[in-house]
Amino acid sequence: MMNFARSLRVFTLASVAVSALAATPAVAQDAAGAEAAESGDIVVTARRREETLMDVPVAITAFTGEALEARGALDITDVGNVTPNVTLENSRATNSTLTAFIRGVGQQDPVGGFEPGVGIYLDDVYLNRPQASVLDIYDVERIEVLRGPQGTLYGRNTIGGAVKYVTRRLSDEFSLRLRGTLGTDDMAEGTISVSAPISDIIRIGGGLARLSRGGFGDNLNNGLENYNKDVWAGRLSLELGGDGEPVFVRITGDYTRDRSNPRNGHRLIAGLLTGAPVLNDVYDTRAGLNSPEQDIEAYGLAMNVSVDLSDSLTLRSISAWRRDDSWAPIDFDSLPSADVDVPGFYGNEQLSQEFQLLYASDRLNGLVGFYYLTAEARTVFDVVLATTGTLLNLPGLNSATDGNVETSTWSVFGDFTFDLTDQLSISAGGRYTEDRRHATILRTTRIGGASPFFGGTAATIATATNFDGRAVFSDFNPRASISWSPSEDHMLYASYAQGFKGGGFDPRGNATIAPDTDRNGVRSYQEIYDFFLFDPETVDSYEIGYRGTFDGGLGRLALTGFYGDYTDVQIPGSVGVDANNDGVFESFAGVTTNAAAATFKGVEAELYARFAEGFAGDGSRMTVIGTLGFIDAQYDRFIVNGADVSGLRGIQNTPRWTLSSTIAARFAVGAGSLDASSTISYRSFTQQFEVPSPFLDQPAYALLDASLVWTAPGDRWSIGVHGRNLTDQRYVTSGYQFLSVAANGTPLRTGTGNVIPSLGREGIATAFYGNPRQIFGTVSFRF
Repeated sequence: MMNFARSLRVFTLASVAVSALAATPAVAQDAAGAEAAESGDIVVTARRREETLMDVPVAITAFTGEALEARGALDITDVGNVTPNVTLENSRATNSTLTAFIRGVGQQDPVGGFEPGVGIYLDDVYLNRPQASVLDIYDVERIEVLRGPQGTLYGRNTIGGAVKYVTRRLSDEFSLRLRGTLGTDDMAEGTISVSAPISDIIRIGGGLARLSRGGFGDNLNNGLENYNKDVWAGRLSLELGGDGEPVFVRITGDYTRDRSNPRNGHRLIAGLLTGAPVLNDVYDTRAGLNSPEQDIEAYGLAMNVSVDLSDSLTLRSISAWRRDDSWAPIDFDSLPSADVDVPGFYGNEQLSQEFQLLYASDRLNGLVGFYYLTAEARTVFDVVLATTGTLLNLPGLNSATDGNVETSTWSVFGDFTFDLTDQLSISAGGRYTEDRRHATILRTTRIGGASPFFGGTAATIATATNFDGRAVFSDFNPRASISWSPSEDHMLYASYAQGFKGGGFDPRGNATIAPDTDRNGVRSYQEIYDFFLFDPETVDSYEIGYRGTFDGGLGRLALTGFYGDYTDVQIPGSVGVDANNDGVFESFAGVTTNAAAATFKGVEAELYARFAEGFAGDGSRMTVIGTLGFIDAQYDRFIVNGADVSGLRGIQNTPRWTLSSTIAARFAVGAGSLDASSTISYRSFTQQFEVPSPFLDQPAYALLDASLVWTAPGDRWSIGVHGRNLTDQRYVTSGYQFLSVAANGTPLRTGTGNVIPSLGREGIATAFYGNPRQIFGTVSFRF
């Protein structure tokens, strides 16, 4: 896909839902059955050096792997329910692509050409695309969620925040872990991880996971299970060096294959053309498209090298290559009709290199770094509109797109903290980034169904778009903070950080709808270029926070207040195209503008309290954890056709309130211990897109989870029972809507009361739902 030979020459190659601000998260899980350090502090690397949560003046939540297993967490999306102002969920029509929002900033559509607003890191390697980013929980040491702009410490600038998935380091002694899971809906999962020392300084190890589940519903058209899971995943690691050694090298490789059935949505309206009624079960579908068969493959290699140059200086190198290919049939109308059938392919490849030089002394700590990334994202999809084609005498009408976006970016960054006194510290940092984009977009009109790329024979009858564009975006972004610790148990801080996300070209663009700005009857290259191009966006983020521990660490409190000024917001959208204004939408296009400015302000609170020590024997105790997120997010400007409609627009995937509460107890039972926990998490009304939708917007809802785990002496084995969404709540996580609407989002209707489609003839209002009630048992062994 890319000229990697050239690139390589450039390089050297609540609940256990525990929170972030203090050690709340981990300790909560500790009380739920996974023992964290008795101090309650998880060691994190949010500032590229090992620190406890209580010492980091950053809004961060961390979860240990043991804590996640104890609560029955299945994948990375599970941490979103218990982290303030965070949304992590499967993107529509997929098990593997991640939609992530933090404090109102994120990316809804996973199409190539857009940088994620939230950065996902796998062992310090930035994942350039959200495909294959729903990482399953196995062989994990911890997950860190950082809220607010990142960039002066991390390889890639991320405007909204970052999620770090850190895998387990290999043990100096032979170790073997086994875990098995059986549950409702034919859930059957197994993981194994092993670590073996070859010598005093060489270790090898890895993990293997088989993750399977039957469907929550059925495809009533073709008999396939809907919402099933069929995943194999594995990792291998080689480590050289260790504690006390001046050189440490870690080489890792990972592979994931997801061959689950297509994840098809639930129609919310009856078919306008066929009259197909709405199904009773929201997990059932009648989707007809199953070509290509869904198949997601992701793999990568990474090498992390750390060299102690002196007592004060450490040099680190992080080199990585990754690739993923996703074949997906997306049936927008979820009916047998070929009404808006979208065979799709996403192909991503990236190569990255990062160097860091870290300095540590009694008073001054910090780093300088250099980061380079070259990546290619190819998006190929058909939009088969056969029902529309019958109106136009164009059998099997297809609007086919092949878009390719190449990214080349480099940056230099630095961040230092100076301790003015034992109690007062100041930090300052900055980052300069240069992003280069090259996009090619070919859009053709075809007849005869699917295009040859997807195994069809459709013939080209017209070329709507043949675009080739390049752009360069650069910016400098500062960061500064001050922290004061009146005592070792309390810390106050204030910070400012600026985030930046580069611009680009929408690979779904259609030149036929580019505006003829000079009105000469011809769309020039410059007019098409300006239409496809979207500019960078920036956010200025201000934050104040407090962290404190009480009663010798048995109580912890973290409070954060934040304000964000978000400018030139990139607003991606998808529209039907009526090229000749005859009332028939014969094509589809992506439209992205920088039409908006927004402000975000809110608070986050996390509380942990452990009490009743020894109430039921040695080691017994009770724990209460609470998390709260509030955000007032609104558009201050939103220009559509020259008019400001900000009063009619909302921030997507950003509920005003996110809360969770956990109560947990540990009892001495026999020679072991029994941990019981129950968590309730709440999310207020959530808008799916900027334009309100009476079909897809989700009212407030709450989820109830519970776990019961017995652990044998010495933690050699454990057995548990877990329940997720015990009240069997139905809640929308994403969806598609192509209906003609008024400016306030109200669907327009015909004189007979039917909604009016803006693409296809059946009418599209299709929803995807979160998991229903799940009950499963786990058995774990450690040797």
